[in-house]
Amino acid sequence: MDHIVTVQDAVTAFADFMEPTDAELDAIEREMPVILAGVELLDAQIITMDRTPTELDVRRIRRRLLTALAHQATDAHRGGAA
Repeated sequence: MDHIVTVQDAVTAFADFMEPTDAELDAIEREMPVILAGVELLDAQIITMDRTPTELDVRRIRRRLLTALAHQATDAHRGGAA
């Protein structure tokens, strides 16, 4: 029987080399508004899963979708990777 320590050593053997670079962290930071808008949109959609959406729900989803698209378009205009 193999011990989990053996697997752990194999998995983390190159952990120092697998850290994100500063450029990758900067890219994540630039994409964060789009990511957060996507999370908000998903939250709004989850709220409406167990019932028929009201007009307020539809407006909320539309607003969050437009926010996500606006952030994505702004980032694309700046030359970011969204």
